[in-house]
Amino acid sequence: MLRIGSGAGFSGDRLEPAVELAEKGKIDYLVLECLAERTIALAQKRKKADAMLGYDPLLEKRLRSLLPTLLKNKVRLVTNMGAANPIGGAHKIIEIAEELGLKVKVAAVTGDDVLPYILENQGSLSFNPELFETASILSANAYMGVSSIVPAIETGADVIITGRVADPSLFLAPMIHHFGWSVDDYDLMAKGTVIGHLLECAGQLTGGYFADPGKKDVSGLAYLGFPIAEIQSDGSALLTKVPGTGGSLTLRTVKEQLLYEVMDPSSYITPDVVADFTTVNLKEDGEDRILLTGGKGKERPSELKVSVGFDAGFIGEGEITYAGENAYGRAELAGSIVKERISENYEDFKVDYIGAISAHRGSFDYKGTPYEVRLRVAGKTFEEDKARRIGEEVEALYTNGPAGGGGARKYVNEVIGIVSTMVPRKVIKSDIKVMEVRSNGKETV
Repeated sequence: MLRIGSGAGFSGDRLEPAVELAEKGKIDYLVLECLAERTIALAQKRKKADAMLGYDPLLEKRLRSLLPTLLKNKVRLVTNMGAANPIGGAHKIIEIAEELGLKVKVAAVTGDDVLPYILENQGSLSFNPELFETASILSANAYMGVSSIVPAIETGADVIITGRVADPSLFLAPMIHHFGWSVDDYDLMAKGTVIGHLLECAGQLTGGYFADPGKKDVSGLAYLGFPIAEIQSDGSALLTKVPGTGGSLTLRTVKEQLLYEVMDPSSYITPDVVADFTTVNLKEDGEDRILLTGGKGKERPSELKVSVGFDAGFIGEGEITYAGENAYGRAELAGSIVKERISENYEDFKVDYIGAISAHRGSFDYKGTPYEVRLRVAGKTFEEDKARRIGEEVEALYTNGPAGGGGARKYVNEVIGIVSTMVPRKVIKSDIKVMEVRSNGKETV
């Protein structure tokens, strides 16, 4: 039996549930999944500014709280918090361990950065090269699979830190190592991938992002417990969480997560396998206990997905609130004023009435008149000064627009665009660098 806990589902996730899993979960591995498409492009920008950065900004905070407990309870950590710089992240972990007087072994997995290949072959890839006539490519990272992670686990490292790998692969790799599964047994790869996919978003499996009061009630969300998978050698698993923690693990929460971000449940493509989720069986086994069996797989793909990040200019934003009688009418007037004055200067220009027509771009069955409306005006441009003007125009509505505007704010943000392409698997060459803290200090192998 192997017990894996999911301690983070994205970069900004809560810190406490991971510590709770390490302390009370009786787990063998803790996985922190902290890397999204734009996250790594932003990390590449930080690395260009400082070669020692580019790993997850919360790495130090997470590891300071986790490392003593992980080592004490012999829980191994697998994480993609290396982002654009796994080696830099490993050095930071070594530095933290030295400060805390801990002995630790860290394996950094590299090889996902394929920017040179993408730049050299840009014209023949599956995205439109015209996209980059006005924008520069910042990053290109391939989704590596278990073949890059398992060798790092085999080094005996306490911490395995990667860059861009497929999310389920972070969980599947410990299963392969622990049970001795063959990576060519596609049914087992599929079963492990199902488990990994269910765990990868952490608290979403236990009721976070699921809750809807009065329709899908979940108690204890303020102290949501994150999930654990108790896995058997045949690929079946019991999904559970630390007793007494908040949230709920039910057939409904598991089914919702199973289909999360899945376009074709019969053909879920990862670097390790093409998994068929329609063959999965779920069964309740008591409170917060779901038995998982089934899962079929087909041969892994010959190509790997690459996430390409590029400089997409700037978005300028301005916001102001109108409240009271005819709030919506005054907000509409304010939006029309800004639109008439400057909209033609932007590639994309959008006026939102938050509280009336915004998220769904329409009022649907809304019958009432909102008491308050937040006007948001946004525009996209490659010129920072133009982006800045949007907020200035909205702020000027205080005295140049309709009555009663308040709480104006303005922002300018750089935009990172993302496109995807495919590259032959043979292009990806993963590597491992192992570092240790021993009694005589740091040693790099």
